[in-house]
Amino acid sequence: MTDKMNSTMKFKIEQEKDEKAREIIIQVYKALEKKGYNPVNQFVGYILSGDPSYITSHEGARSLIRKIERDEMLEELVKDFIKNNR
Repeated sequence: MTDKMNSTMKFKIEQEKDEKAREIIIQVYKALEKKGYNPVNQFVGYILSGDPSYITSHEGARSLIRKIERDEMLEELVKDFIKNNR
């Protein structure tokens, strides 16, 4: 028997969730920039209030942002900040 048959597979749903959140944040950021908004200010307004009107509907950004929870978004932003500022 090979080692592969004796080893336990790891299910990586967290990593997939993080990647999905990251992709959505980047797409929404780009849409906000294209429309002339300050993306950081708009994200902060959305995260604090939960009001999706802080996010433009341009390129489906408002619909995209609703696919992830605000706490997931905040977690991803904090993780990325810490990773890049150690």
